[in-house]
Amino acid sequence: MKGIVFTEFLEMVEQKFGLETTDTIITKSNLKSEGVYTSVGTYDFGEMVSLITNLSEETKIDVPTLIYTYGLYFFDTLKNGYPNIFKHYKTGFNLISGIEKHIHVHVRKIYPDAELPSFITHEETDTKLIIEYQSERAMSSFAQGLMERTLEHYNEEVTIKKELLNSDGTKVLFTLVRNV
Repeated sequence: MKGIVFTEFLEMVEQKFGLETTDTIITKSNLKSEGVYTSVGTYDFGEMVSLITNLSEETKIDVPTLIYTYGLYFFDTLKNGYPNIFKHYKTGFNLISGIEKHIHVHVRKIYPDAELPSFITHEETDTKLIIEYQSERAMSSFAQGLMERTLEHYNEEVTIKKELLNSDGTKVLFTLVRNV
């Protein structure tokens, strides 16, 4: 997993829960990296699992809610770091449906070793988008947070329905319906 995901996660933890909590979860996690990350480095996903699990124990907030919260937070990283992405798309639906065929293509050029989730668009109209998330990391709550903030960025009122397609959460169907 790319380091930017770790560095931003720890920034979010510090911002929302304080430096003491950040230090505590790093110490409890017994990380090979010792919690020292660079945004361009690549790190074991198991370290993220450990950090999130320990954050959940410290804060008494369930893991899916923390992952979702991180997705909401991470949107600003993308918006500030890659503003041209948002200028390229006219609607949130366009951006979300363009993740796999456009955005991830460019990410792979910059980071060939990046392990990205896949997004398969099943249906796209002016009022409805059905997209399937697939990832062995089962972080669909992160994707949902990013989607919600994307739609908010474009001032679009949309209802998102999330349906697990398997028990481990590695395949999830999102149905987005524009509120008209």
